[in-house]
Amino acid sequence: MDFLSGEWNVVRHISDHLTGEVGVFRGQASFQRCPDGLALTYREQGELRFRGHRGPASRSLLYRELADGSADVRFADGSEFYRLDLRSGTWSAEHPCRADQYRVTVRRLSPDRFAEIWRVTGPAKDYELATTYTRTGGSP
Repeated sequence: MDFLSGEWNVVRHISDHLTGEVGVFRGQASFQRCPDGLALTYREQGELRFRGHRGPASRSLLYRELADGSADVRFADGSEFYRLDLRSGTWSAEHPCRADQYRVTVRRLSPDRFAEIWRVTGPAKDYELATTYTRTGGSP
């Protein structure tokens, strides 16, 4: 949780394998400690360029620290998303959503950078989101 805390620059590349379309999100993210000290709120905002859309985009998540040092990641409404454990530097997880399957790999690249790759497949979905987070003021 200490690694994630703070402000980050975000670049996310989107590749839709069904249509061949590509897009990008560029913005900022913030991991801020909740008053209980056991969780981080994640807020992301920036600009999304994809499929003719060019405009603001945002999302929020909650990262609750678990006793073993991992984090229970939840959507803003509190529903389950996935578990994250970066103690070894790399982590993979899955999130089933109806007929779709979301697979994520997260890798710590340096004290000031990490990458997250989502691979999403389903009856009408086949895309990849590749995101790089660089700590604001950190080394590239």
